[in-house]
Order: sequence, then structure tokens, then C-alpha cells
Amino acid sequence: MPDLIALGEILVDLVSTKSGASLAKTPSFQKAAGGAPANVAAGLSRLGVSTGFIGKVGADEFGTYLINTLAENGVDTSKIVREAKAKTGLAFVAVSDTGEREFLFYRNPGADMLLGPRDLDVSYIRGAQAFHFGSVSLISESSRLATHRAVDVARGNGLLISFDPNLRLSLWDTESQARLQIDSAVKMADLVKMSISEMEFLTGATSPEDGCRILSKSGARLVVITLGKDGCFFAHSSGSGYVPAPRVKPVDSTGAGDGFMAGLLWQILEARQAVATKTETTVWERKDKPGSTFLSALSPDRIEAMCRAANVVGALATLERGAIPALPSREKVLAALAKERPA
Repeated sequence: MPDLIALGEILVDLVSTKSGASLAKTPSFQKAAGGAPANVAAGLSRLGVSTGFIGKVGADEFGTYLINTLAENGVDTSKIVREAKAKTGLAFVAVSDTGEREFLFYRNPGADMLLGPRDLDVSYIRGAQAFHFGSVSLISESSRLATHRAVDVARGNGLLISFDPNLRLSLWDTESQARLQIDSAVKMADLVKMSISEMEFLTGATSPEDGCRILSKSGARLVVITLGKDGCFFAHSSGSGYVPAPRVKPVDSTGAGDGFMAGLLWQILEARQAVATKTETTVWERKDKPGSTFLSALSPDRIEAMCRAANVVGALATLERGAIPALPSREKVLAALAKERPA
């Protein structure tokens, strides 16, 4: 059984091969596997964590490509469903000179939107240590019901619940609907990570300190706000703080946030495993099912070290085009961290 299961969208990213060109002016595109939860699963696998993915792709060649790509990256794809009634979703991506992105989605509907509760293997979720999801699977009714069902199973069985909204407003009917669904998801999670722009959209706050104060009231044990080249800010009951990121020259920031999320979960799961080995504890602390107090008991210094590693993963993920192709290996991350530490 995988240690972490991710659920949600898996798409084909068609990334502009020319930085600084708009979608209208780019001369060509490079195909890459994408979709935030799928990226996180692949990123964690490259970091040495066993992962599985739950989602839906079309019964087409793009669906085959995505399944093969995840499998080649060590992700268990046995719970990915093929859908004959819809095509695999596409996302065209243009990259500015600074690595920022412009998106155009083709998924009306995409196969991922048709994932339903009946597609879930409940025993598969129960056997994991952690469950990760985003907000795109909350847009359509079918995938929203599947997501809520999966979260309920994970919560009831003591898994760590991780949420990253990965907000794409163009996919939502209204901004108010997006806020409502994302706010609901935040209340389900132990660990919440989001970008500064997502935090501002959801809370109305402009500073990470104020945003995290609002988000923490929802019950999350740990809230992390990513700040691009400036690193991140974390808030926890034991303390809070800014953590700088290494300086790199980005080529494409498509997988940076997902790389960061993978890096943070990697650090938490490894640390948790070390504790579990010593204490024979198998359950995370839950608001509805108290067990291990691991996540709540983390010290600010420990969280800062975890965020520092996550920053490195996110930074390295910007050095190549595409999301999954750019996610770094465990060896590459450890080498970069070693260079960062003072002699």
C-alpha cells in the first residue's frame, strides 16, 4: 500500500517552448504530464516516498501517456480509471521571461471531472498514511462528491489530510463558488499550503501573518504560504516564521508549488515514520479521532528545516520546462541542501 495517496486532476500540459511569448505568439509547445495532485504524487515518489494516485483519464492516447508517465515515476496507477465518455484534459501554458504562466484549459468536460464516488477503492485509502487533494476536483459535482467521500474515509481512518488549492479561477463558474469550496476544504485539512495570491483571494488579508491567523482558525495544524523567490511563511501553534528560498534562474515555474508541496510532505512523512518506528504509533492526530500528537508537537525549528527543504525542491523544479519532468530526485535535493548548510 502507498504511504501517500493523491486524488484529483491529471492533465497533459502543453508548455510554450519560447519564454516571453504569449499563447497566441508562441511558435510551438512541449508536451508534459501535469495536474497538481498528480505532480505532488510524482514529486514525492522521486523523493523516495511510496505514492498512489486516484483519478480519471480518457480512453485515449493522452490518457495512456499520463498513466505511463506516473508509472515511470514510481507512482501506483492501479486506481486511475479510464473514461470513454470524455477526453483527457489539456492545459496550454505560456511562460513569461520571469517564469510566470498563462493558462488555457481544454476540459469541457475533461475525463478528470467525471471521477465519482463509485470509482473509489475505500480499502486503498484506508491503508495509507496521508491523503492529498486540491480544489480542481471540487469544481464538478461528480468529482467533488468523490473528493469528499475520499476525505471522509481518510479522516475516519486517521490519515494526515493535506490540501493545496492550486486555484485556477478560469475553471470556476464564479469566484464565490471557488471561495466556498476552498474554504470548506481548508476545514477538512491538517496541513494547508497555498500561494500568497491564493491566501489573499480566500481571506482578504494581504500579509502572511494575518492570512495564516485566519486560516488557522479553520483547524489546520500547520499552514504554509509560499512566496515565490522569497521562500515561504509558516504558522503553527508553536510559532511562525519566514524561511528564505535558494536563488535560481527559473525557466518555468509550472511545477514549483507542487514541488514545494511534495518536499514538505516528504519531510513530514519521513519524520513521522521515524517517530512511529520508535513508538509503534500508526495514527496521526485527528480533530475527530485523536491519536499521535506528532504534527501538533513539531517545534518551530523543525518546521523551519522542513520548509527549507521544501523551498529547495520548489526552486529546483523551476529549472526545466513542464511539471513532472522538472521535479528533482532525492539525491539532487540532498546535494542542494548540503551546499546550503554552513560548513
